[in-house]
Amino acid sequence: MRFAQPLTLAFASLLALPAYADGELNLYSSRHYDTDERLYSDFTEATGITINRIEGNADELIARMQAEGENSPADVLLTVDTSRLQRAKDAGVLQSVDSDVLEQRIPGYLQDAGNEWFAFSQRARIIFYDKTNVTNPPLTYLDLADPAYKGQVCHRSSTNAYAQTLLAAMIENFGEEEAKAWAQGVVDNFARDPQGGDTDQLRGLVSGECDISISNTYYFARALRTDVKGLEAEAIANIGWVFPSQNAEGAHMNLSGGGVAAHAPNRDNAVAFLEYLASDQAQQYFSAGNDEYPAVPGVGLSPSVAALGMFKPDDVDLSAVAENVPTAQKIFNEVGWQ
Repeated sequence: MRFAQPLTLAFASLLALPAYADGELNLYSSRHYDTDERLYSDFTEATGITINRIEGNADELIARMQAEGENSPADVLLTVDTSRLQRAKDAGVLQSVDSDVLEQRIPGYLQDAGNEWFAFSQRARIIFYDKTNVTNPPLTYLDLADPAYKGQVCHRSSTNAYAQTLLAAMIENFGEEEAKAWAQGVVDNFARDPQGGDTDQLRGLVSGECDISISNTYYFARALRTDVKGLEAEAIANIGWVFPSQNAEGAHMNLSGGGVAAHAPNRDNAVAFLEYLASDQAQQYFSAGNDEYPAVPGVGLSPSVAALGMFKPDDVDLSAVAENVPTAQKIFNEVGWQ
């Protein structure tokens, strides 16, 4: 699979969805993007189902669902990153869904083995670098541990889900021993202590604090499309990027996804909402509205995302990756990755 298709001018029509008279859906979401409003309003217009939202960070929402137990009003949990979706599954707050639409639309490696969660959008976690200072950028994730890049690398804290899932994928692809050696090598190459979010890693390149960083693509694509403080067009003109490991496993993909709550009072509506998120219309809006890659193959990309170029994504089974997250955190602790 490769990502390089332009965004079509007209959205494809919605999947056939039932209309429920006076229906409602209680959505617990840790997606914090204003552009998602379009997703919700279009679903309501197509189905007549009113969406009631409770927003918070993923851990808070999962804990809330656990505390509410069988009395929980939650119908759907939406969150970002495989590790958080797995955390929800392990906490027992999701249920298995048998949907031909989701099975046909969402690739198998982008859904839970037990059908408790499904990915609906993706972000590639790639290498960015200062073109004025780095003439031979790392071409693979493993290269980031090369002593040649000592004192040049910026990254987020080990408590961040993106960092945890990347290392968990390294464990799945290369084994625990090599993944630990890699993590130690990256720590040895840090330009500064881990800090901030992905946008801060890109700003570190602009400020000169580091020469190489890792970030999810949608932060940079957003800066290409619109004004982002500290990442204006002139500021990022000297930032280059590499989709890592193109001759091997491919670029690591983070995802955003969701599942039906274990005690969903409006289960049919919840399944209909997940199926809507897999429609061409919703999939294209993930790209156009939030600079993400669709989860459904063949859906077009927004210009800002397409501008990053074609690449080979890592199609490792993310359900298996999620199970490696506790081991990843253990490794982070052992190598002193703060």
